[in-house]
Amino acid sequence: MTANTDPAGHAALAICESLLLALNDRDILPETEIMGILRDAASAHEQATDGDDALHREVVRLIERIIDGGNSVRRKDA
Repeated sequence: MTANTDPAGHAALAICESLLLALNDRDILPETEIMGILRDAASAHEQATDGDDALHREVVRLIERIIDGGNSVRRKDA
């Protein structure tokens, strides 16, 4: 995986993760919906056809790591 030095991308990821966590913590969106959002995002990159395959594969791997528990979206009591 290449090193990502895009501060805007890092900021966007941090903001989105925080929003998803807040929506879950406040029982606005259940974990299943949040996981669905993440899977939809990964699927969009898997199906992208703009020619930047390496970038899309890297994005899919990152989202899959989040889904697999690379962050705290999943409740510890679930």
